[in-house]
Amino acid sequence: MSLLSFRKPKETPETVNPQLEAFLQDYSIEVMPRTAEKVEDFRTLLPEGTRVYIAHIEGTPITDMVATAKRLASGGYTVMPHFPARIIKDRATLAEWIARYQGEAGVNQALLLAGGVAEPHGDFESSMDLMETGLFSDFERLHVAGHPEGNRDIDKDGSDANIMAALRWKQRFSETTDAKMALATQFAFEAKPIIAWANALKDAGITIPIHIGVAGPAKLQTLIKFAIACGVGPSLKVLQKRAMDVTKLLLPYEPTEVLTDLAEHKAATPDFNITNVHFFPLGGIKTNANWAMAHGGGSAVPAAQ
Repeated sequence: MSLLSFRKPKETPETVNPQLEAFLQDYSIEVMPRTAEKVEDFRTLLPEGTRVYIAHIEGTPITDMVATAKRLASGGYTVMPHFPARIIKDRATLAEWIARYQGEAGVNQALLLAGGVAEPHGDFESSMDLMETGLFSDFERLHVAGHPEGNRDIDKDGSDANIMAALRWKQRFSETTDAKMALATQFAFEAKPIIAWANALKDAGITIPIHIGVAGPAKLQTLIKFAIACGVGPSLKVLQKRAMDVTKLLLPYEPTEVLTDLAEHKAATPDFNITNVHFFPLGGIKTNANWAMAHGGGSAVPAAQ
């Protein structure tokens, strides 16, 4: 079985794989205010109640973030905005953001992460700093970042010492809070290393459920660009090798194989700690949703149908 699938996408598969259909149940997807603006009606693309993360990129006004959250919530979707610690100036700013999200869009879920900047802009450096403020005490769900391929920004020596220390802290937090928690991970492209990483966390006593990040259908050039920007490790080497073949460079990537492999493992191992799929729609929200509809069966029926 090849690592990546470079077939031209079909409108619908001949049959829906029931294991993949089950694995895609309650999948989530990530948007930004500028990408959300391109979608006329989310209800024609996403199932009712889909959790939609709103990525907060440095420089995005909080007004735009809240407006996007309000629009999605009014459409019947569960909204989970990013709170990137390093771009939040201070406790007062964080409290203002939370008040606006709650007051204007009814938000009660959040993804807490350090954020994609090297140096903090203010008082916060990590998701743990945000959690320690107590300002999220009435949120129903808090997600934090997971790194199947490690993170050189966190562990510069290539180990996982700092990541694991942070995960143990978050595990303890999950055991003392009423909020439901999950690890929302960076995207990766190969099932076996993902499975090994997830099993290693479980063996280390990290029982927080994992929502595995997967890149949606996209051109190979697009994937390489985002992989470099996001610090994806071994997967980047695979993509670069594929890019040397011009015929494959021109064909779109689809996540069918990696998700099928993970779905098969989940079916064979029901207590597998990866519970949900989280899509990064790098080739576009509509393209990602169409792939899910073609392969997800009843798990991907749009709300408007």
